Amino acid sequence: MKNKKAAKTVFCVILRLSERRAAFKFFFIFKIIYDIILSVIRVVLKKNYKIELCIDSVTSEGSALGRFNGMAVFVRGAVPGDKISAHIIKVSNNYAIGIIDNVLEPSKSRINSDCPVSERCGGCSFRNMTYDEELKYKKSRVQDAVKRIGHIDAEVEEIIGADNIDRYRNKAQYPVNIENSQFTAGFYAYKSHRLIPCLSCRLQPEEFEKGLNAFKLWAEKNNITSFNEKTGKGILRHIYFRKAFGTGEIMACAVINANDIPDKDYLVSLLQRAFDNLKSVVLNINRKNTNVILGDKTETIWGSDKIFDVLLGRRFAISPNSFYQINHDQCEKLYKTVSEFANLKGKETVVDLYCGAGTIGLTLADKCRKLVGIEIVPSAIENARENAALNNIDNASFICADASAGAAEIAKKGLKPDLIILDPPRKGCSSELLDIIDNMGAERIIYVSCDSATLARDLAILGEKGFAVERLKAVDMFPRTPHVECVVLMSRIRFYSFS
Repeated sequence: MKNKKAAKTVFCVILRLSERRAAFKFFFIFKIIYDIILSVIRVVLKKNYKIELCIDSVTSEGSALGRFNGMAVFVRGAVPGDKISAHIIKVSNNYAIGIIDNVLEPSKSRINSDCPVSERCGGCSFRNMTYDEELKYKKSRVQDAVKRIGHIDAEVEEIIGADNIDRYRNKAQYPVNIENSQFTAGFYAYKSHRLIPCLSCRLQPEEFEKGLNAFKLWAEKNNITSFNEKTGKGILRHIYFRKAFGTGEIMACAVINANDIPDKDYLVSLLQRAFDNLKSVVLNINRKNTNVILGDKTETIWGSDKIFDVLLGRRFAISPNSFYQINHDQCEKLYKTVSEFANLKGKETVVDLYCGAGTIGLTLADKCRKLVGIEIVPSAIENARENAALNNIDNASFICADASAGAAEIAKKGLKPDLIILDPPRKGCSSELLDIIDNMGAERIIYVSCDSATLARDLAILGEKGFAVERLKAVDMFPRTPHVECVVLMSRIRFYSFS
C-alpha cells in the first residue's frame, strides 16, 4: 500500500514537471511570436511615416492617444473621436509621437481654436474641444486615477465647471528673448524652451498685453539683453504680472539676472500708463543658472511690495513669491467646497498644511476654535500673519517650516487636530508626512490636490492607515488646459468591540 502511494506521488510530480515544461515551451514560443510582431510594427512604423489614426482618449498632459497596430501613438491637438492623418516624428520601443497632417473625420466634440498659437504653445490643450467634453474628460480622469492608482471605490460626485473659460488667470510669467534688437515675449512650446511669441494670451487679462509693450519700449530704449540659459549671460529673464480680481490691483515684476536695472523711472512711468490700477513694481533677482523662474530676493522700486485681493469676503495680501490660486472665481468655489466638506461646528482645532498665504484656513477661521497654518516660504507666512490681522482673526497662528517638520513640531507640543487640511504641490505628500499625520490622531482630513495621480497614491497610503474616502469632487480651476483640482474628504475608520 505504501509503495502504491509513493509511486502515485512520484507519478504526479513527473506529470507536473512535464506540464511545466510544456508551459515553458508555450511561453517561449509565445514570446518569440510576440517579439516578431513587435519587430514588424517597428519596421512598419518609422520616423517620417504617415499613418491614419483614430483618437480614443487624452493623456494627463493633454496629448491625444490613438493606437496603430497595437502601438500607442501620441498626437498633440487631436480630439477624442477624430480620425486623422498623422506624420510620425519619433518612434521608441513601445510608443510613437506624431503631428497632425490632416483631420480626415472630425470628432463631434471638435471646434475651431480661437487662438492663433494654441497648436504650438504648451498652454492650452483643449482650445479645439467643446467645454462640455473637456469637463467630461477631466472628471473621468480623476475617477480613473482614484480607482486604477488608488484602488479606491469612490465616485467623483461632480465636476464644478467655470463660468468664464477665458481671461481668468491672475498671474502670468512670460519668458523673454531679445535678439538683433527684436523683443519677443510669450510662452514655451510643449516640453521645450522654444519661445512661442504671444503678447495676447486668451487665458490672461487683456491689460497684460499693455504691460508687455511697456517693458518692450523700456528694453529697446536701454539696449536691455535677455538671459541666455546656455551662457548664463543677459539681464531680463521673465516678465511677471499679478492681478487681484477682487480689487483690480496689479503688480508688475521684472525677473533679472543682475542686481539692478537702468532707467527704472522710465519703466515705472510706462507701466503707470499701461495699467490704471498699478499698485506695485518690483524686481526679482535670480542670478542662478536654473530653470526656476523666481529668485529669493525681491526689491520694490515703486509702490507697495504687495497687492490685495478679496476672497469670500476676506482681504488677502499677496507678495511676488506667495502661492495663490490663479483663478479667483473658481478658487471661491473650491474653498466653498472645502467648507462644505469640513462642516465645522466652532469647537474644532484645524491644521492647515502647505497653507501658503493662509487663504484656505483663514476662510474657515470663524467656524473653528483654533487654526494653525504651516508653510515653508517665509514671505507667504508673513502674508498669512498679515492676512489674519487684516481680517481681525485672532484664533490663527502660523509656523514657517517644511510641512513634515512643522507637523512634527506641533505634535510634540501635544496639539491634537480635529481636522487636517492638505494642499501640497503637484508631487503630493511625503511618506514621512503621512506617517506624522496618522500619529497626530486627527479624525478627518481634507486633501486638496492639483494632480489626481499623486492624490490617488496618497489616498491609498492613508487608506492603509485607517482613513476612508467619504466625498470627492473635482473643480476645473484651469479651463482649456489639462489640469484639474480635486477636493477629498477622508475620515478615520473606527472599529468597535461588542464582546
